[in-house]
Amino acid sequence: MSDLLYSDVEDQLRASVRDLLENKAPWSSVLARTETDEPYDRTLWTSLARDTGVAGLAIPESAGGHGGSWREVAVVAEELGRSVAGTPFLGSAVLSTALALSAGADGLLAELAAGTTTATLAVPLSMMCGAAFPSSIRFDGSGRLEGSVRFDGSAVSGDVRSVADASGADLLLVPAVGDDGPVIVAVSAGDATHQPVVCLDLTRPLTDLAFAGSPATVLASGDAAVAALQAALTAGAIVLAAEQVGLAEGCLTMSVEYLKTRYQFGRPIGSFQALKHRAADLWSAITQARAVARYAADCLATGDPDTAIAAALAQAYCSPVAVKAAEECLQLHGGIGFTWEHPAHLYLKRAKADAIALGTASRHRAHLATLVDLPAAG
Repeated sequence: MSDLLYSDVEDQLRASVRDLLENKAPWSSVLARTETDEPYDRTLWTSLARDTGVAGLAIPESAGGHGGSWREVAVVAEELGRSVAGTPFLGSAVLSTALALSAGADGLLAELAAGTTTATLAVPLSMMCGAAFPSSIRFDGSGRLEGSVRFDGSAVSGDVRSVADASGADLLLVPAVGDDGPVIVAVSAGDATHQPVVCLDLTRPLTDLAFAGSPATVLASGDAAVAALQAALTAGAIVLAAEQVGLAEGCLTMSVEYLKTRYQFGRPIGSFQALKHRAADLWSAITQARAVARYAADCLATGDPDTAIAAALAQAYCSPVAVKAAEECLQLHGGIGFTWEHPAHLYLKRAKADAIALGTASRHRAHLATLVDLPAAG
């Protein structure tokens, strides 16, 4: 097994991304942007994708990328979770990139790596990692396809609900069903109808997409399409776990700083034993979550056969830890933590939204049981 400690390269990458986010996306700016029609800061994304190169970390140099690995991608996700900045990183640099890598779409990979194209995977954000194909693709009682996206050989029609990062995408990667079975097609974002969804997490907006004879280009079909979709969802679940670790760490850091500076009865409230224990318990849980997430990222980076198990385990463990950290952050800040002017609510909303993204913890535990051949409950 690889060394799960952060390498010097990963530490340098973390420092660069953190400095950029602190300078260009402080929480006050993130909060202000949530009250506008553009929650994504395109200037920030350009700096991250092109100048820092995060868009091409997982893409080989032969395909125009930086030849890094999913471990480096996970480090960036930690920092983005720590800052809760609104960027299309999950949709473009993770889900779309993993799908394009599996499908061998070198042309798309070069555009993604260069940051000239931003893409997203058009599946519901609540889709489970272990699903074979999107739940929006289903059959009615008579065997006819309903509520799904159909591909007629050159264009797609149908709808997909609650897609993440579609509002900032140039290209939509759409799972669909054609006459010969499942396909993954690329559709220009301008050829789809976008309807914003009112959602809890204001920093990661969701969009309902509708296609009506939208021109489409096939990226993968048949078993290759199913494999590419599964690769994307697995990578997404693993990188999302890293984001949850960063989010939890950000909540703990914020809380500890407040406990040191807030005085009550002439003493810093951090000196009270009950609050010390709550912070210590949270630190212990985050440390364990980091180990689980790092193992999953390393499995993904090295192509370990344990990757699917590691992904389910990471989501099953890291998701509740992030929610707990955000809830504790809100509580430990007292009255100020419940106000709109404090960033605690941004972290809580992101944690709650992440908890159902790409499958809830309970669904991942159920999926994990099937992966390790546990017998079904009686």
